[in-house]
Amino acid sequence: MSVWKRWTSRPNERAGQIAEDKLEPALEQALKNFRVSVHAWSEAELSRPRTATKTVRQRSWRLAAGLTLGCALVAGGAGGGVYQHHHRQELARIAAARVAEQQRLVAEQKARDEEEDLLAKVDSDVSREVPSAMEPLAQLMDDTTR
Repeated sequence: MSVWKRWTSRPNERAGQIAEDKLEPALEQALKNFRVSVHAWSEAELSRPRTATKTVRQRSWRLAAGLTLGCALVAGGAGGGVYQHHHRQELARIAAARVAEQQRLVAEQKARDEEEDLLAKVDSDVSREVPSAMEPLAQLMDDTTR
C-alpha cells in the first residue's frame, strides 16, 4: 500500500482497502498491457517506410520586396544622375548667358567710346575758327596782334 493511501486511510475505510488490494494487480496488468501496446505502436511507426517530402517555403514576397527595393535604388540613382546632369547644363547655360551679356556690354561701351571719339573729332573739326586753308593767314594775324 502506498504512503498516500496509508496516510489518508481511516479506520472505517479498512473494509474498502481489501477490495482495492484485489483491484491493484488488475490495474497493474492493464497499465502493463497499455505500456506494451504503446511501445509496439511506437516501434511500428519508427520502422515503417516513409517518403521524404520537400517543404517549400513561400518566399515570393521576399523576392518581390527585394526586386522592388532594387528597382527603387536603381531608379533613384539614375534620377539623381539625370538631375545632376541637367543642373550642370543649366549652370553652364547661365554662365554662358552671363559671359555673352558681359561681351555685349563691352561691345556697347566700345561702340560708345568710338562714337564719342568720332563726335569729338567732328566737333573739333567743326569748331575751328578758321578753315584749314586759311590757317596760315590766321597764324600771321595772331602773331601781329600780340
